[in-house]
Amino acid sequence: MSFQQKVAIVTGGAWGIGAETARKLASEGANVLIADKDYEAAKENAQQIENNGGSAQAIQIDLSVSEQIKLMIDTAINEWGHIDFLVQNGYRDDVLNRGSAVTLEEERWDSAMDVLTKALFIGAKHAIPHMQSNGGGVIINIASVHGILVETNRLVYEAGKAAVIAMTKQMAVDFGPSNIRVNCILPGHIVTERLQERWNKEPKMLDFFAKQYPLGRVGIPADIANAITFLCSDNAAFITGHPLVVDGGLTIQLQEELTVQLGKYAQENPFD
Repeated sequence: MSFQQKVAIVTGGAWGIGAETARKLASEGANVLIADKDYEAAKENAQQIENNGGSAQAIQIDLSVSEQIKLMIDTAINEWGHIDFLVQNGYRDDVLNRGSAVTLEEERWDSAMDVLTKALFIGAKHAIPHMQSNGGGVIINIASVHGILVETNRLVYEAGKAAVIAMTKQMAVDFGPSNIRVNCILPGHIVTERLQERWNKEPKMLDFFAKQYPLGRVGIPADIANAITFLCSDNAAFITGHPLVVDGGLTIQLQEELTVQLGKYAQENPFD
């Protein structure tokens, strides 16, 4: 799975899934541009890649600003001359704004959708012409299991992630003739660095949480990074427009049976 001479952009590449993906792609030989609002952390990740013999640069970017997304694409072109992979993983805490159709403020909807959907559109808009001139490319959009199953009072997040799935399919149809493959990943619960801090305070709750998964564990960033790397590779050359669920089996279960199992577990392992 050699990516020698390939160029990848990873948004949200300073932490979590994005950081692990940047390291994974670089370990396979790709030149990686790490784009993140947290510039210091992005630089640290790029330096870690360089220290391990890879090639990476960092750029600070606010995904709610279209001009900065274009600058990100231009930076990769100016540095390496082409773009092969665009991994659109960018994230901002306010995309998790809670609220229903009645309680969610319009401003919070607009702010979240700028990152959840518009940023992916703008990234593709500026990357695809370069991919076309280079004979093809791969775009990976990060959706979520929340795009196919919903939680209470998460209107904007669920709507945004469902839109990512539809956008992915549309882009795949529109640009397949240009040899551009577009797929998306639907992660389950992934324990990133920040989430690990939370679970360290509630280890019993994490054990209970993991019991929802047929594999008996929650995900880690490497689970998603490995799936992204596969979809970028020639091993996935005939896969496009596909929402790949990487969730340890979370979404395949009949909920009634799961509720019974979790109830029994809670009785046998009471919380403090």
